[in-house]
Amino acid sequence: MTSTLVLLSALPILFLILWLTTSLTTPAPPAHLQNKRIILLIAHPDDESMFFSPTLQSLAHPSLGNHVKILCLSTGNESGLGETRRKELEKAALILGVRKREDVFVMDDPRFQDGMQNQWKPEEIARVLGQAFAPQLVAAPEKDKSKEREKERDKDTKTTEKPHGKYKSTSGKRPSNSRTSSSTTTSKSKSPPTATTTSTPPPPPGPRATIDVLLTFDAAGISSHPNHIALYHGARLFLSQIMRGHSGYACPVSLYTLTSTNIARKYSFILDVIPTFLSGIYGTILGIGKKRGGRDGMKGPDRLIFVSDMWKYWKAKEAMVSGHKSQMVWFRWGWIGLGRYMVVNDLKRERVVAT
Repeated sequence: MTSTLVLLSALPILFLILWLTTSLTTPAPPAHLQNKRIILLIAHPDDESMFFSPTLQSLAHPSLGNHVKILCLSTGNESGLGETRRKELEKAALILGVRKREDVFVMDDPRFQDGMQNQWKPEEIARVLGQAFAPQLVAAPEKDKSKEREKERDKDTKTTEKPHGKYKSTSGKRPSNSRTSSSTTTSKSKSPPTATTTSTPPPPPGPRATIDVLLTFDAAGISSHPNHIALYHGARLFLSQIMRGHSGYACPVSLYTLTSTNIARKYSFILDVIPTFLSGIYGTILGIGKKRGGRDGMKGPDRLIFVSDMWKYWKAKEAMVSGHKSQMVWFRWGWIGLGRYMVVNDLKRERVVAT
């Protein structure tokens, strides 16, 4: 009986030691995640606090020099609280380390309405990302159309062009233009070629984007929410559009997705560090996080892990309780106290090659 009591009393101490040890020994973000332009792509206000808090707090730390922004595709207006939730997201983001309110973008678009029954199209998500972070993807079709219009105008001009009326004859009829045509032809043949006919066109530019890193959900969406899952497919489609026609180039945007787990691990809080460690994601110990070259030429680790210490966990709790007040129903407290994503994030790098 005494030994059982001693063991039970020691469990909290062992728990705190485990938490402190893992948080202190978590490796710093690699060099390719420093001084970068980073976008966290989420579906609803509170996703950033409930799921991505360890990642967001780590990458937004001032010492890394990153500029982290949040793009939320809906206001979470399913219950009619869209404007309230938008303001709550801004407040929570500042608590978690985002520089300023202007770095939080919340869309209110009919294409992206909150709800389990609402299916978001990956093509529309990729379009939004392209308009925001790779404008050449949107501008290219317009350029092609303008060129086609110019060709049509040139064609119409040639078919409707008439000879100038500067030739006269005493009979009132236009004289034969054989001599004039000949001299005109000769004159044209002696004219020097233009620069465009002799110069070599410049090589096509490589893939471009105005951001360096994109973070979002994986294909399972953590909670199997269809809006979360759509973000994954939209983000991958966006990268494939950037890389289209650019074989041999590395993708300019690193896409990392948050790994979904089974329900037991999902509610194991900091204890999930143990299976995370054993599964080989803890890069500095097992070496999985080492840089590896691939056929796509991308650099950087394939997996990342972020573990919040007690202070960061408290800030994540504050972001939910103080920031997202409208969402603090009873079961949210269970998530705050047991959810592993409040303290442990592991992310996988998605590799997208040119097609």
